[in-house]
Amino acid sequence: MPLEGIKVLDLSRLLPGAYCTQLLCAFGAEVWKLEPPEGDPARRWGPRVGGFPAYFYGLNRGKKSRVLDLKREGAREVMGRLLRRVDVLLEGFRPGVAERLGVGYEEASRINSRLIYCSLSGYGQDGPLRERPGHDINYIALGGLLDLTGEEGGRPVIPGGQIADITGGLLALVGILLALRRRERTGEGEYIDVAMLDGVLSWLPLYLGDYEAGVLPERGKMILNGGYACYNVYETEDGGYVALGALEPHFWERFCRATGKEEMIPFQYDPSKQGELIEELRRVFMERGRDEWAEFLTSRDVPCEPVLSFEEVLSHPQVLARRMIREGEMEGARKVRWIKAPIRFSSIEERDYPSPPSLGEHTEEILREVGFDPGEIRRLREEGVLGGRR
Repeated sequence: MPLEGIKVLDLSRLLPGAYCTQLLCAFGAEVWKLEPPEGDPARRWGPRVGGFPAYFYGLNRGKKSRVLDLKREGAREVMGRLLRRVDVLLEGFRPGVAERLGVGYEEASRINSRLIYCSLSGYGQDGPLRERPGHDINYIALGGLLDLTGEEGGRPVIPGGQIADITGGLLALVGILLALRRRERTGEGEYIDVAMLDGVLSWLPLYLGDYEAGVLPERGKMILNGGYACYNVYETEDGGYVALGALEPHFWERFCRATGKEEMIPFQYDPSKQGELIEELRRVFMERGRDEWAEFLTSRDVPCEPVLSFEEVLSHPQVLARRMIREGEMEGARKVRWIKAPIRFSSIEERDYPSPPSLGEHTEEILREVGFDPGEIRRLREEGVLGGRR
């Protein structure tokens, strides 16, 4: 495995950091998930799968959980030994919190000069909003993406996925891998500052191009956000929806000829005609059902796909062919499914980890690995520094 031998100390909570370290874990890294005595908040959210909340299970398979109360004085002794043994530390606190807890970059790098230290936060480590709390919806709002999502004249629409969170996790992953590569050459550690707000802005280069050309990006009025007939979602006769993506002129021409609307061909990118074209296509698409339209148009090499429900996605032939949905036995539970890493290699297969850890399941195992003897572990537990399962 490409990351075999890499140890990661994950101090993050909830989705962004967990997604990053889940991918690191999938390709061989050993991830030590450090949790407070009450556990990651994700342990308390959502329905349960095999005794674990679904939210936690989906992001923490294969990791090792250890409990440490960072607010206790004895925690610094433990952190010092942990830091000497790990290659990467990922934290998701607001700026300044890690420093107050004694696990900031300056302190950590003094202990281990080869450490890759990644801070993943909402607004970044500097700027006037650095200390604000936030979640995905706040970052896409401030980053302008939410304002661009929805119908013209309507309210902004919350996307179905966590754009800022997943993007932040992926950018943290990229940063960590780049820093590890640099360390191979220089022997030096690195500090990485990833802001989810920055990640949202990375979605918008095309809109910035429009703006620089004198076109103000607006909700539901642009080529790629619902303002043009050739790239839009249409309701069908059976109450379903199809997504038409005939952006290139040859696809648009093919679509128009297939539907008997050749008169539309010259007006694909005429802004003054889009309202009229969209209304006409809404009438056209009500003539057949969702799957009938998708089959009819794709058979004519037109980019058009059905809008699938989540349940339909899980059994779709293309998804199954790509082996994106994996299945395995969770300890003490039925078979469960999870979404695999969206990266395929010719000679590397990601590790299958059906089960996430119980809270503190590996606390003593990790402490022994970093040099604590049974007496020291007992003392730390009596002092309240540790918690959870032994």
